[in-house]
Amino acid sequence: MTTPEAEQSQSAPVGEPVPEQAGAEVPSAGAEVGAGAVGDGGEPVAPRPEERLERAVRAAEQALIEYEIAVDTFRIEVENFSRLHHQKLGPMYSRLDELDARIAEAKAARSGDPEDIRLADEARARVMPMPAVEELFHGWMDGDGLFPEAAAMLTDQPVRPPQRVRPSEEARKLYRELARKAHPDLAQDDDERKRREEFITRVNAAYSRGDAPLLRELAEEWAAGPAPAERGPSPSEELYARLEWLAQRKELLTLVARELEEGAIGSMLRIAPDDPDRLLDEIADQLLAQVAEREAELAALLGEPDTSAGASGSVES
Repeated sequence: MTTPEAEQSQSAPVGEPVPEQAGAEVPSAGAEVGAGAVGDGGEPVAPRPEERLERAVRAAEQALIEYEIAVDTFRIEVENFSRLHHQKLGPMYSRLDELDARIAEAKAARSGDPEDIRLADEARARVMPMPAVEELFHGWMDGDGLFPEAAAMLTDQPVRPPQRVRPSEEARKLYRELARKAHPDLAQDDDERKRREEFITRVNAAYSRGDAPLLRELAEEWAAGPAPAERGPSPSEELYARLEWLAQRKELLTLVARELEEGAIGSMLRIAPDDPDRLLDEIADQLLAQVAEREAELAALLGEPDTSAGASGSVES
């Protein structure tokens, strides 16, 4: 897994004219003459002043799109990892909290010390903390109401979680191709941008579930749709404004990428970049070992036989 910051270092900077590489030059839109061109009489024709700036804008656009794809890809992996982490490991964390509370209570009952009693009360409070109202709905609602998964959970309907942190290679390839072709930044007017944004939203939803068949259908849908209009030559002032906007957009994406990478889940993903799904299994094994240790400690405090092996197995299932 390549993080957005790593991919950024490999791409051309946005907002700055880039050196032209052999075979990689993007011709400016509507440019019919350039260096080495000749007129009808055979005389050399000077290139338009905007050509170099147009090439820089095109290169910056492509660099920004590639970086945005990298950020979105990483964001989806972080969201999937977070969800699977909660679903797979949440019961084990709850079990550990319960055991910690019972151990503290057993120690307090044995000693009668006010400090031990206070620690036991705090441990018990951590087992089932009462969330605030805004926390109850954090991540459950958007502008149109409850997310489908949230609505399913509230109505006891089955919820379809992602099967893996990282979707399959086919899904990743289809997602990247669609993101490049249908990216909203390639729109030339508001209607086209809206169409692309709605389409990319559907692409992101399919990719977050790793739904390769649906991504193939979306690829066919896009191929059959209207082709985006080619952008004609722009005045130098508009090109400079475009470069400035691209640079600002890149700065915002860099902040988003940094927050993802420095967050708790992003940091965990960076521990096992090649196989994030295996990391969940390793964490589960560590938690099971901690559960067994806590159960043995509690049994010793209560003078009961150690049944931690059987209890640990029940947590894992």
